[in-house]
Amino acid sequence: MITIREVDRLESFSDAVFAIVITIAVLALRVPQQATLESLRDILPIFLVYIFSFQTIGTYWNNHHHLLQASKRISTKIMWANLHLLFWISLIPFTMEWLGKNIGAIWSTAAFAFVLLMCGVAYRILVFTIVFHHGQDSELAHAIGNDAKGWISIGAYVLALILAFVAPWASYVVVVLVALMWFIPDKRLQGQLKN
Repeated sequence: MITIREVDRLESFSDAVFAIVITIAVLALRVPQQATLESLRDILPIFLVYIFSFQTIGTYWNNHHHLLQASKRISTKIMWANLHLLFWISLIPFTMEWLGKNIGAIWSTAAFAFVLLMCGVAYRILVFTIVFHHGQDSELAHAIGNDAKGWISIGAYVLALILAFVAPWASYVVVVLVALMWFIPDKRLQGQLKN
């Protein structure tokens, strides 16, 4: 069995990946060639997608932190589930930049929605793996509950992916609504679990 020290080690590794992903995302922003407000208009789409992506990555980082802090022990399965999540998170900057340069296009919108969907699925797998490892009657399992917010997010991302092929702008509305839903911090693990 892996000790509590290994939980901290897993979180430190994950924090480093989150930090690198956010750094890569900001590198997609290019300074305009001219010092005019009109020149900012050209980078506005990528800047708006960056703001959204930053918030999304930050939300995953925040919830990931609380999830690991609430975990008393980890297993190899948890480590692989965590890597699975980090893989999808690491693709956000790529799809963010593609979408920012091709706003309104079907395939860039679909790719962005797909990566967000897979981030949601991967996070749900990580939660399930940790809860399974701790037991269905554990304090952690009770704190997580039925995770309605997580399931709604996954359903909304599926809808956003479908809408990407018929109405890209409607897809953006859906993913922004999911982000707004998560903007209010999820306090289940903070409030119900003892440190």
